[in-house]
Amino acid sequence: MAARTGEEFLARLANSRPTVHIQGETLVGGIQHHPAFRNVVRTYAELYDLQHSAQHKDVLTYPSPASGEPVATSFLTPTTPVELAKRRQAFTVWAEHSNGMLGRTGDYLNSALMALASAADWFAGAGPAFGDNIRRYYEKVREEDLLCSHTLVPPQVNRAVAGPRQAGGSVAARIVREDDNGVVIRGARMLATIAPFADELLVLPSTLLRGTPEDRPYSYAFAIPTDAEGLRYIAREPLDPGRPRHDHPLASRFDEPDCVVVFDDVHVPYERCFLLGDVERCNDLFARTSAVVHMAHQAVTRTVTKTEYVLGLVSLLTEAIGIEGYQHVQDDIAEIITTLEMLRAFLRAAESDARVNRFGVLTPAWAPLNAARNLYPKLCQRFPQILRKLGAAGLMATPTGFDVTGPAASDIDACLQSATLTGAERVKLFRLVWDTCISAFSGRQALYEYYFFGDPVRMAGAYVASYDREPYKARVRAFLDGYEATAARAEGDPA
Repeated sequence: MAARTGEEFLARLANSRPTVHIQGETLVGGIQHHPAFRNVVRTYAELYDLQHSAQHKDVLTYPSPASGEPVATSFLTPTTPVELAKRRQAFTVWAEHSNGMLGRTGDYLNSALMALASAADWFAGAGPAFGDNIRRYYEKVREEDLLCSHTLVPPQVNRAVAGPRQAGGSVAARIVREDDNGVVIRGARMLATIAPFADELLVLPSTLLRGTPEDRPYSYAFAIPTDAEGLRYIAREPLDPGRPRHDHPLASRFDEPDCVVVFDDVHVPYERCFLLGDVERCNDLFARTSAVVHMAHQAVTRTVTKTEYVLGLVSLLTEAIGIEGYQHVQDDIAEIITTLEMLRAFLRAAESDARVNRFGVLTPAWAPLNAARNLYPKLCQRFPQILRKLGAAGLMATPTGFDVTGPAASDIDACLQSATLTGAERVKLFRLVWDTCISAFSGRQALYEYYFFGDPVRMAGAYVASYDREPYKARVRAFLDGYEATAARAEGDPA
């Protein structure tokens, strides 16, 4: 089987039976038809169709090393700069389709799986079967073009204690028993974005484990079908109100559901386990395999695209209402441009300084990507602030598409025209600005980006701890020593 079409994606979803709780309703299958999911599901189908379009198929696919059939470029193991650049180009095509609003498109976790499978020998250090399992699973996902979701952290009960120990260890998903065929998982995890319509759920370690015997039941990495027996999802309230696209141009297409995952004694076969009970390897999984680097490569590519969208949007806004000539407006636009160029520079540096890792994979430089992932969650919070400030009261008086074509049409043309747009055109633009900076959808986007890689404060602590500052401290010490020597000579100079 090769890279899927949108129709094939929908056909597989039609045969899936995940259990999803949403707004007091329990679904068992039928996800593609439910109002909370059908629009974003169609958008994902469009992404798969792009893999077969004449314009994009050469970038979005490459020949499978197993079958020769075209498979998604996000599975490509890069060994040359050309292949690394092709991966970024493929990320960009998908990101541009949503203006960077979709944060969990398949290429994100496909990138992780590529790196994990390349590091199969590292997994084999915990047992030969684990190396074989991760390699075979990557090949399965690649050849069937499966869509993966993932879940990393335990629910928040009492954050004053470590995740596995919250509520006495009774809430976090854990291994409760083992049999001849696998392990049984009980408890909960979050935050599984797109899980209701994904094919597979990756359950990977994230929370730092302490290495005590009590941590062993929480030490695992595995994958299961999203409709596995005993697996349930509690989805948040949908942000797509089911209104026409004119009124909610982003939410009506890009509202990715976020879910708490409940494991009700879910059996995981051994062949789907990649680590079990190995606390040290669970803590090291993302760093030692370079998975986090390749995931960040995709994520920073997406944020470049998203920032380009914001720049285009704010530029149309300022032109429309004739405020671009004001210096304080130019200062705000310059801030967005500066953020964009920083992100582009980080991405370019990461690819330019890429090196082959211990597993033979050409891997982007981590330092610029790590800088980008620490900066962007904070910088992007300014985008909705700027849009709200520049749109001002105009964003509070945006009629709907029904009004634009209804009895108020003539009043809208007369009263809501702008310097460059008709009333109807201005309303359409302002609805997009509104959905980017004021709506519930925009609020979720801001929160999502802020915590994309984890708590920014904890990330900052890890960043500082991992950064080698010794050469710079040594330089300053040398300067101080030289200054003292110079001062001593000056004091002893009879002149």
